[in-house]
Amino acid sequence: MDNRFKSGVAVLIGRPNVGKSTLMNQIIGQKIAITSKKPQTTRNRIRTVYTSEEGQIIFLDTPGIHKAKNKLGSYMVSVAEGTIRDADVALWLVEPSTFIGAGERHILSVLEQSRTPVILVINKTDTVKREEVLLFIDTYRKEMEFAEIVPVSALTGDNTDTLLTCIMKYLPYGPALYDEDTVTDQPQRQIAAELIREKALRCLEEEIPHGIAVSIERMKWRKKIVDIEAVIVCEKSSHKGIIIGRGGAMLKKIGTLARADIEEMLEQQVNLQLWVKVKKDWRDSDFLLKNFGYQEDGRN
Repeated sequence: MDNRFKSGVAVLIGRPNVGKSTLMNQIIGQKIAITSKKPQTTRNRIRTVYTSEEGQIIFLDTPGIHKAKNKLGSYMVSVAEGTIRDADVALWLVEPSTFIGAGERHILSVLEQSRTPVILVINKTDTVKREEVLLFIDTYRKEMEFAEIVPVSALTGDNTDTLLTCIMKYLPYGPALYDEDTVTDQPQRQIAAELIREKALRCLEEEIPHGIAVSIERMKWRKKIVDIEAVIVCEKSSHKGIIIGRGGAMLKKIGTLARADIEEMLEQQVNLQLWVKVKKDWRDSDFLLKNFGYQEDGRN
């Protein structure tokens, strides 16, 4: 790596479910942040690393900025807004639309108060006609002076190379902050917990509200297998029955899907044991939020 090498931090900002985690996973080339059709999937600030010959980008994927309804929600919003200050460049992801709603206007006000260069990323271009993209660009260009405007499809990877080139422009020259083989600083326990939570969200669809968390109680390596014991925490007894399912069928389905992803991550066979516990109103408990890894400084 020569003295023209760049390294710095790019933060992903946007409303819930706009595709931040999908974009980060697409660029990194493997699943680090979980995704689902439900909003507020990402709860912690997830740091991933992209390294090329030109430089190293440390991506911070933040929780979607939304109106907080409980302490967990307040934590998620504070993490997202606070992370902008740590970044060399901010990537604001928006839907392809000519309508700017209240949520986007709130993010606009947050970004305008920061001194961080902002790249507007119009995501999900695979869902609209190519000629319509110019209308979306024109709509947002009138609201704020952006450093760059880049339309992409996080799902297909279209135009992400252009986005990477744009990000590099705003990073300072300097040595790599991580080894070139590093893709995330998230501990394996945390990624395993998030993969289980992702499968639960997908399998349960609309049956369970967002009030579930996953705690890894035990993670033990043997010669050819990793034993993992995890607890899915919900807020109501009625939710517990739905998560377990008739004859344990739903819990078994969640475990089977999660185990496959965890085995791919660890590159080792996994013995996964799941339990379900009820902890009423855990999303408003400071003690339980910290216990589940949602700490005020955004670290795990």
